[in-house]
Formats: sequence, C-alpha cells, structure tokens
Amino acid sequence: MPDFKTLQASYPKDADYPARTFRISALTRVIDGTLYDTLEYPFSEEKNGAEEYIPLAKRRPSARTRICGTVVNDSISLLFSEGHFPAVECVDEETRDALTTVIKDSKLNEVMIDAATRGSAGSVAILLRVLEGRVFFNAMATAFLTPKWKANAPDTLESVTERYKVRGEVLKDMGYEIKDEDVKKEFWFQRVWDAKAETWYLPQSKEDAKEGKPPSVDPRRTTAHTLGFVPMVWVRNLPGGDEIDGKATFPDEAIDIQIEADYLLSQGGRGLKYQSDPTLHIKEPAFGDSAQIVKGAGDALVTSAEGDAKLLEISGDSAHAVMDWVKGLREIALEGAGGNRANADKLSAAQSGRAMELMNQALIWLADKLRISYGEGALLELLYMVVKASQAYELKTKRGKPVPKMVDEDVALRWPAWYQPTYADKQTEATTLDVLRQAGLLSRETAVKAIAPSYDITDPTDEIKQIESDPPPPNLPAAEPKQQPLSESND
Repeated sequence: MPDFKTLQASYPKDADYPARTFRISALTRVIDGTLYDTLEYPFSEEKNGAEEYIPLAKRRPSARTRICGTVVNDSISLLFSEGHFPAVECVDEETRDALTTVIKDSKLNEVMIDAATRGSAGSVAILLRVLEGRVFFNAMATAFLTPKWKANAPDTLESVTERYKVRGEVLKDMGYEIKDEDVKKEFWFQRVWDAKAETWYLPQSKEDAKEGKPPSVDPRRTTAHTLGFVPMVWVRNLPGGDEIDGKATFPDEAIDIQIEADYLLSQGGRGLKYQSDPTLHIKEPAFGDSAQIVKGAGDALVTSAEGDAKLLEISGDSAHAVMDWVKGLREIALEGAGGNRANADKLSAAQSGRAMELMNQALIWLADKLRISYGEGALLELLYMVVKASQAYELKTKRGKPVPKMVDEDVALRWPAWYQPTYADKQTEATTLDVLRQAGLLSRETAVKAIAPSYDITDPTDEIKQIESDPPPPNLPAAEPKQQPLSESND
C-alpha cells in the first residue's frame, strides 16, 4: 500500500514553481478529496488490458475515511461556526455597531470558515475589497501567492504577488487578445497588491519570461486605492512552519494512517463481495449436452464416482478484524492530529458544557491555537482594515443603508464558550453571578457579557439600557422607603 510520499511522486510537478507550491498543492489534495486522483485504476480492477495484475498501490481505494478532513472540519466548527463566532468589543459604541453590521453584511463568518479550511494546508490570504461602498472579503489559496514583508516591520505586508501559468485559450475567454496559433500555448499571468493599487499585468509568454523581460502593466484592469496599506491579511496556520507557511492542521503521520485505513477498508469490502459470491469448484464433473454449468439451487450437478463439487467461501471474521484495526488506526491518527476521539455511542445522557470540554480536550486545544492565527491575528487585522476603509470611503450595506465612519481605536474579540451550557449550567452560572453582584465583586456589564453568548445578546450595553427601562418584575419585593434624618422627623 502506498504512503503519502509515494502518492506525491505521482503528482505533476512543475520546476517553474517554487517548492512550496508543490507542497501546498499536495496537502490541499488531502482536504478536497483528490488525494488518489492520479492513480489510474479503480480498486475493483485487478488486471489491466494486457491481463497483468495491478498492484494495490496503483489502485484508487473504494472506501475513504477522510480522517484529516474530519479534524479540520471539527476544529473550524469550534472556531467560526454561527454559535462560536466572536463578538466585537470596543469603547466607542457606534464603531462596535458598525463593525457588527459589516460582519453580518459581508458574511465574514462564512469567509473565515473558508479561509481556515484552505489555510489548514499551511497558509491562506484574505483579501479586502471596497466596491461601490460595500465591503467584500475573499479567501485565497496561497500556492501561487508570494508575500513580501516590510524590512522595518516584519509583521506588515509590503506587497503580495500572484503568478501562475495559464493556457492562451483561457486568457482569450477572459478578454485578452490572444492569437489563434497561441491558444494552446502557456502564458504567465501576474498581478500584485501593494499599499497603492492592485496592479494587473498583461499575459507574458514563457519565452519572454525566460529571457528575463519584465511584464507590461495592464492599465485597463489595474485599480488604484487610497487605503495606504496592502488590503490583504496573510495567515500562517499553526506555529512550527517558516515565515510564509505555518504548520498544517494535520501532520504527515495522520495522512499516512488515513491512507492505510482507506486501503484496509477497501480490501475488507473486496473480501465481503467475494464472500457473498462463493467460487464453485468441481472435480471431474459429468457435463450435459450443453457442457455449461450454471450455479444455483435449481441446477443439480452430477459427477463421476471419483468426482467432487464444493463452494469455496471466505470466513466473515476477517471483516470484523479489519474494522477493529481501522478503528485503532483512526484513534492513533486523531490523537496525533488533536481531533475529537469521543464516541457518541457511549453517551447515555446529555452532558454539561464542562463535561464536553473535558471529553474533547485535545480538539479544544487545537481550536484554541487556531484562534490565535485566525482570530486574534487575521480577524482583528481585517476589522482594523474596515475601520481605516470607513475613513477613506463612504461605506454602505447591501440594502443601501449607510455605515457611519468608525473611530480608529483598540478593538477586541469576545469569544463564546466552547459548548452551549445546559439548563443546569445556566442555573449554576446565574447563581454565581448573582452572588458576585451582591458582594460587589462584579459589575452588571461584566455579568451581562458573561451570559451574552448563551442568550444571544448581541450588544450588552443595549441590553443593560433595556433592563433599566423595563419595569421591575411583579414578584420582586417592594423597595423599602428611605429613612428621614432625625432632625426632619422631629419637625
């Protein structure tokens, strides 16, 4: 059976691209399910056209476990799903409301899920665009992107270059003037983002590129902006990589185990198919006139005195052994990648949020590290870009409602709990908050912020105003009258 290194040897590799392009593209195959697409034969095909046996390593497995994809999906669900997306915190209430409006209008949570999925291979770039007053975000794969950092600020982008090869027929469909004899040739496509513009270049032939000729700017497609910064955030997935790419969410060892499990399941399924159709073995039969044997209970086989007939069957115990071994491999892979190893079949009742956290501690640790890269790093940086964009452009929502200019100040994220609390958890939390409030150790605003994710409170400040404007509940005891000073009472 092949491993990940063997499969990578079958992937097309272009020497014109840097080594990281091949690495990112190979890891992306693990996520999008194209890991085995370069293998020619399906698993059920045992011989080729020349009647030669096809080794298992050259067949595509018929059963897929997607262990690495499961780890990625589970960790991102704890990161940016609807119930886990962080709320915005800042001093200026109008700025906070404006940022919340932009987040919802641009579907930023959906973009961040896409970004974290693409970035699980090592890195991702998130592009900010302002088109006719509206804010748009786009997650871009980085296999063909190259960042350049400022010398005096290594954490700030100076420019990002996109460069890849494309056929002339594709460029012609895009509106470029390509000669008919060049539609099958390859050209270099390039564009660059910097602090002033998004610069497009005219397609350059491979011959001109080899000669070192610089590409020509395409003035028709080039767009200048007045933002003063590169409208893009470069995200390194996890610590442990280099200055361009972070460490992948899933290690190579987990990929190898996933490949092993895929082939074992495929081989186990192959054995079950053979078991359902046993082979008939006949020794010295006496044929009838047709000299054709048809298997079935309605057809009797007649043999000579020395003859024999039997069905060659496969025991079904091997299938159970295969499944047990695959489950063990899955446990090892999830342990190495930090995935969720909890078994839902063993849960007899609803568990509290704290119990779920302890049960999925490894997955939470993984999502917690991803919060640093995609939350406190990328998402906060995007919000700061929106604040600066509001000062350069008049922003508006999809329905045309104007978004006010925002104050350039510190912005923070308020993350919800990892798991939704049960009613018992809410009761315990309410009691604790009430005791702390009565003791003067906690403010009302902090208490409302603590319960905001559980009760879908978008704006704690507005919630406090609503609480103060509402009449007191009827079951509360009446307030005691204030005692007058003795001097007033004597009068």
